[in-house]
Amino acid sequence: MKKLSCLVFGLALAVLGGCASDPAPLEQMRLTDKAVQQARAVGADEHTAELMLAELKLAAARAAMNDEDFRQARLLSEQAELDARLAEARVLNAKSASQIAELNRSIERLRQQLGDLR
Repeated sequence: MKKLSCLVFGLALAVLGGCASDPAPLEQMRLTDKAVQQARAVGADEHTAELMLAELKLAAARAAMNDEDFRQARLLSEQAELDARLAEARVLNAKSASQIAELNRSIERLRQQLGDLR
């Protein structure tokens, strides 16, 4: 009986220790919020799939925080941060491609003007 009590006590300590090892991911949640805001600031919107995915995962992370499932909250928040950063990168990449295309059009117009002057 004493061995069983020790085993139960040991298991209880292991479970409690497991809970203590996953603190609330407050800093990660803050970073994720900031990443989503930054993606929106550069032009990501509801048409940007990665941003929508980030916001869904962030909402799920908040729900996990409310349920005190801190491990799941951290995991979802980290994924949401990466999705938001990908959304930001895609928007910036598209803007850069657009700017390059406009510069190429300007160069072509200048070439045509210079050709007309000859």
